[in-house]
Amino acid sequence: MTAIFYALPANDVLAERLAIGADGEAGSLCVRNFPDGESFVRVDTDPSGADAVIVATLRHPNELLAPLLFLADGLHDLGAHRVGLVAPYLAYLRQDARFNSGEAITSRTFAQLLSTHVDWLVTVDPHLHRYASLDAIYPIPTSVVHAAPSIGAWIGQHVANPWILGPDAESRQWAEQVAAAAGAPVSILSKTRRGDDDVLETIPALEAHRDRTPVLVDDIVSTGQTMIAAIRHLREGGAPSAVCLAVHAVFAPGAHDVLAAAGPARIVTTNTIPHASNAIDIVPALADAIRAVLTPATVEARGQLLHAG
Repeated sequence: MTAIFYALPANDVLAERLAIGADGEAGSLCVRNFPDGESFVRVDTDPSGADAVIVATLRHPNELLAPLLFLADGLHDLGAHRVGLVAPYLAYLRQDARFNSGEAITSRTFAQLLSTHVDWLVTVDPHLHRYASLDAIYPIPTSVVHAAPSIGAWIGQHVANPWILGPDAESRQWAEQVAAAAGAPVSILSKTRRGDDDVLETIPALEAHRDRTPVLVDDIVSTGQTMIAAIRHLREGGAPSAVCLAVHAVFAPGAHDVLAAAGPARIVTTNTIPHASNAIDIVPALADAIRAVLTPATVEARGQLLHAG
């Protein structure tokens, strides 16, 4: 069965590459806004009988949510066999608890909303901490691509004698996976956040790793303050300049420049979110995951996908 890949705005190149890698074809659609800001969506490539795949990295989720839902429902209505979502960066996972009285737990709401409109989801290293897996909040089948093998391979090719550092306890799962893939030692720093732009880092003893290049690894880099604090303390301890490496290049406005000014050896991210720091290609791994989801034998064996036939 043919898979047709439909790109939401700014995702065209990614969709075309995934279509090639997953043995599908790129579909055409029109997405624009009316003068009052309402979204207009028109599907130009007929999805009837096909697996329709929406491609949308959710760096700016509020802007993309309405057209994404309209497109998903439109594809179903036009006869698509199934409608899936490939979101290399999956938004709305940080609010996984009610930290203060009255807060909405937006991760649950967002997951339920998406799951009402799409039949399956593929993403890369979601920002999970209090949820054991996406299954805790997504009732639809999900597939998670891990960036650690690609990141570890990049480190092996570009960093001499790496020492992998997780900048805080939450980064442990990614830092340890990357260290295993790179065959390098790993340490996890402790962090005390005193405000959005005020972070105190505690660096482990440097003596055992003075001949190694520090590589700070996290899933998301947003303000960059956690990595900046780590760079400062590493420098004060006499360590070489650190490589800053993240899966998702979220980067708040101006954050990349501020991080660069702190003096890292290099800032590197995967291409789940387009950014000048992208140096690690995750598309082949994503295409493999999509092929596995779309393969009928895989679907039947797992018994996971909805609306099958």
